[in-house]
Amino acid sequence: MDNSSRIDPYIPISTDSVNFTLSGNVVDIINRKIFKGEISFKGGIIESISEKELVPDIYIIPAFVDAHVHIESSMLTPSEFARLAMNHGVIASVSDPHEIANVMGIDGVRYMMEQAEGCPFRFYFGAPSCVPATKLESSGAEISTQDIEYLMGLEEIHYLSEMMNYPGVIKGDGEVLAKIASARKHGKPVDGHAPGLTGYDLGRYIQAGISTDHETTMYSEGKEKLQGGMKLLIREGSAAKNLEELGPLVGEFPDACMLCSDDKHPDDLLRGYINTMVKALLLKGFNLFEVLRCASFNAAQHYKIDMGFLQPGDRADFIVLDNLSDFNILSVFIEGRVVCVKGECMIDGQGVDIVNKFNAVKRSPDDFVIKAEKGLIRVIEVYDGQIITGQSIKEAKIVDGRVVSDTDRDILKIVVVNRYIDAPAALGFVKNFGLKRGAIASSVAHDSHNLVAVGVEDLDIAKAINQVIIHKGGLALCDGDWVDILPLPIAGLMSNKGGAYTAEAYSRLDRGAKQLGSTLTAPFMTLSFMSLLVIPELKIGDKGLFNGLSFDYVPLYVLKDD
Repeated sequence: MDNSSRIDPYIPISTDSVNFTLSGNVVDIINRKIFKGEISFKGGIIESISEKELVPDIYIIPAFVDAHVHIESSMLTPSEFARLAMNHGVIASVSDPHEIANVMGIDGVRYMMEQAEGCPFRFYFGAPSCVPATKLESSGAEISTQDIEYLMGLEEIHYLSEMMNYPGVIKGDGEVLAKIASARKHGKPVDGHAPGLTGYDLGRYIQAGISTDHETTMYSEGKEKLQGGMKLLIREGSAAKNLEELGPLVGEFPDACMLCSDDKHPDDLLRGYINTMVKALLLKGFNLFEVLRCASFNAAQHYKIDMGFLQPGDRADFIVLDNLSDFNILSVFIEGRVVCVKGECMIDGQGVDIVNKFNAVKRSPDDFVIKAEKGLIRVIEVYDGQIITGQSIKEAKIVDGRVVSDTDRDILKIVVVNRYIDAPAALGFVKNFGLKRGAIASSVAHDSHNLVAVGVEDLDIAKAINQVIIHKGGLALCDGDWVDILPLPIAGLMSNKGGAYTAEAYSRLDRGAKQLGSTLTAPFMTLSFMSLLVIPELKIGDKGLFNGLSFDYVPLYVLKDD
């Protein structure tokens, strides 16, 4: 290859240049060494790597993988998600289209695959295993055992997505086991979802064929799962942040840990991604090669992701850094093509189609009235940075025979409205949102994506919910006459706008919620998990308060002598 094809390491001649050489400090995580070298690639494949004495003072490392993410939670279509992700060196994701599947079933899964076509980013989609997550709530669709068998047979489907029905696995539910068997028949891994699961039940879960878990929050829990043979996906998302607690396991089990986000809101995605997890682990003194394997190689091996790791014959996939301390990304390559330069994506956006299933009708404040009764009330306890919740029993604040929000004790009304059929709203109370006035509402409400709102006054709650209904999906905020919304017209989950626009709109709403008094790091992300019934302890679905430990609905009121 002649020197005329040599280009600057981060200022490309063309984004279509795939035949050239690149010199720098090569970080070889396969052979665990760093050396001065020159990489030659042709047609997107590395032809040779040779050691050199003089090279530019840059570092070339393998690109990153998100080992578990719901693209929909970024509120962006796959192509727009990719444009932001690639800026941070992430070129592949193990993507569970569970959110849109709960709204639109298999059609939603097909939509995500279609919208990903033509993008150099590598989306490894899974077949959502639990749609609905539980039959105890109203969702827009169902994915049956027969549907799973169909999806497992598709080349574009690479694994069975998180098996959230861990009680069904442990108890040997026939339908659940049939879905797992389908994945194993097709030679595809099965992802887990086992918050707090330990001991005998964990053993049963693993023996059924579950290979991973991303819901671990405690070090001892994670270690037990790893020792039992599971792969641990360490999560650092917009709501759930487990890297601090679970990070030490990277040093103890470097070949069995992976890094993931699970859910990443657009403003966070704009700022950083897996690269920030890598940097955090390196700052704590973990071994460079082990951290980089957890950020890329382990996921690629487990899910059979077709990507390169700086070896001759590999795809020319890599990141160029200025150094291994600041971890500033100069450029990102996929199959020898420069896709990002200094935080600017070189890949154009693409048009999107709008699909949806949204039948909610506008609401009146009278729909959210709770009449006072004898006894205490159950209250959902929110923990900042976690998707698990607690439960407390409190005295109700009663005004004119109605139970109302109590801002002095930070106990606010929470409402869930069915978006698929016209039905009475579910009503409850939640603590630690911090709002002093106004309300926030969202059609992003895991897992069935009904409408959820938290607020101080019923009038503001109704206004916020009605804004979401008018736009057939979105995030909304209301404080008297002040109303703001980020429309999400695609399945009520995703924007049809670009990543930067969506991120700015989300940031504006986030700031607005905090101006209303919320002390949560991510108020809207936390709100979206208040209906996630499969995560303990107390949640609220469209049919009422739900105890995720006993796995049944519970009344709002508790008699004082109980």
